[in-house]
Amino acid sequence: MSSDFEGYEQDFAVLTAEITNKIARVPRLPPDEKKQVVANVEKQLEEARELLEQMDLEVREIPPQSRGMYSNRMRSYKQEMGKLETDFKRSRIAYSDEVRNELLGDDGNSSENQRAHLLDNTERLERSSRRLEAGYQIAVETEQIGQEMLENLSHDREKIQRARERLRETDANLGKSSRVLTGMLRSCERAWALT
Repeated sequence: MSSDFEGYEQDFAVLTAEITNKIARVPRLPPDEKKQVVANVEKQLEEARELLEQMDLEVREIPPQSRGMYSNRMRSYKQEMGKLETDFKRSRIAYSDEVRNELLGDDGNSSENQRAHLLDNTERLERSSRRLEAGYQIAVETEQIGQEMLENLSHDREKIQRARERLRETDANLGKSSRVLTGMLRSCERAWALT
């Protein structure tokens, strides 16, 4: 299992390094090449998201007692993914502003407020995403605790059922003993009566 996870980790590391490199190059590329690189980065980001989902599924298959280390690694990968997506959004905003300015012959000064407003909105969305991610993490941890409790309750139920079976057997044995003793007592009473 961990070998699958580690394979996904290596693929994720290579992919995120490529994405980071391309995002950094976007502002310096000519317009035609920028368009192609932006489309390529979108595909790679989707691949990275799919890798994260695979890794998350692998982590859920790990026994709870050894899951902690992998969960921490997943958290850092998700944060890294969030940062990549933010950087990509910013590079796309800069790219789309540049294209718009070229088309409209705008010098870019009037779009400065719009850019700041867009960046503020992007940061708000990121904060909301982080809160949602934290809520999801709490839900996953709660689910794990619930599973452990259900397992414990299942073990306790089995113990109670075994104890109940032993009580029934003991009760049946006591009934037999009582009948034997009653029979012996009657035999003794008859013997005394004859003497």
